[in-house]
Amino acid sequence: MKRLLVLSAAAGLFLMTACTAGTETSAPKINASATSHEPVTIQFWHGFSADNELKAFQDTLEGFKKQYPWITVNATKAVQDDQIIQSVRGGNPPDVALSFTTDSVAQFCKANIFQDLNPYLSASKIDAGTLFPKVIDEYTQYAGKRCVMPMLADTYGLYYNKKLMQGNEPPKTLSELADLAKKLTVKDSKGDIKVAGFVPTSQMYENAPIHTGVMVGAKWTNPDGTSAIGADPQWKTLMTWQKDLTDWYGYDKIEKFRKSFGDEWSADNPFNKGQVAMAVDGEWRNAMIASDAPDLDYGTAPMPVADDQAQRYGAGFIAGTVIGIPRGAKNPEAAWDLVKYLTTDTNALVTLSNAIRNVPSTLPALQSPELKKDPNFQTFLDIFANPNSTTLPAHINSAFNQQTLQEAQIKWESGRAPDLNALLADVDKTINEKLKLTAGD
Repeated sequence: MKRLLVLSAAAGLFLMTACTAGTETSAPKINASATSHEPVTIQFWHGFSADNELKAFQDTLEGFKKQYPWITVNATKAVQDDQIIQSVRGGNPPDVALSFTTDSVAQFCKANIFQDLNPYLSASKIDAGTLFPKVIDEYTQYAGKRCVMPMLADTYGLYYNKKLMQGNEPPKTLSELADLAKKLTVKDSKGDIKVAGFVPTSQMYENAPIHTGVMVGAKWTNPDGTSAIGADPQWKTLMTWQKDLTDWYGYDKIEKFRKSFGDEWSADNPFNKGQVAMAVDGEWRNAMIASDAPDLDYGTAPMPVADDQAQRYGAGFIAGTVIGIPRGAKNPEAAWDLVKYLTTDTNALVTLSNAIRNVPSTLPALQSPELKKDPNFQTFLDIFANPNSTTLPAHINSAFNQQTLQEAQIKWESGRAPDLNALLADVDKTINEKLKLTAGD
């Protein structure tokens, strides 16, 4: 399961300054054919916490133990990025750490939070460029340094409740989505929303601009790292569409409805309970529905696209879980054995994918006959393979840039910022000023 996390202010400050606070630990010289199997225990921190996730991980680690019986793995669950960062700064990091977000990859690499894995790959004779799909290969490195490896991928699409859809097919364009959302919405006698066809605001769970921008092919940055948001008309297309539908509901009404929802990661998710007919979400929702709402009759489809971009239908946003060896790890060679196993072993990746319904991150795993490909999951495999699917380009201020744009979207949706051109120009200014402060670190 994927959870995009925003770094805390303290963690972000550390990432901006960490590269001046110490030097990177060099990767050890690895003998890929070494026969010394001295018993060793390594510490592995990850963010998974749900029961099905933990069981899947345990099953996978048992497979690792069979191949590497001399390595004992002590796994710690529910760890977030700021804990990893603080452990590196304090000189007591785990041997292996996993992050749920690719947002921090540029900073992880630039600030040497994780070690450069290129020497490990070379020693193990692994060609990442041929093992991983292009988009995954790109988002796990920055400025020529690969400091993390991909461990499963996330793809975003549209979920729809077949009963609430009333026989309608999933929409393919934004106009179709708006029309259908209005048609399927149910209000009570006071005008309050009982069932929403679709909740359009950026504050709705996975509706953050990082995910929805792909619906219009919006651009985040220029080649020099400066913001392209204000000059790209596609952001205006998306945000105007969102506000028009929000205004149809009434901002106060849609906010009242949204705030009544249960936790996104629980059985009380509004899609599970039939409170929304259509929702943007990741492929992992399939596993959660099977666990939390097994009787729900639903379908999946690609996200709708701008009306004048019909040829891009089928695309989606791609990100994923990343894993690496923190600077200062006490047992880097054994740590690499675990990282290599979790990121390149086909059986391990397929076992995890089948259990938690994330997309496998290597080409051999994607082609494995053991990979479960039911229709609702196949949608995300197809989105993953679509050449128009994109990820967010690595950027040293990735989380900040996203937060800046989303805060602007909230002002726009709520009516607190009526001039969209001026608002997006201010987004550019804020992002570019931040870039000037951090580019030289």
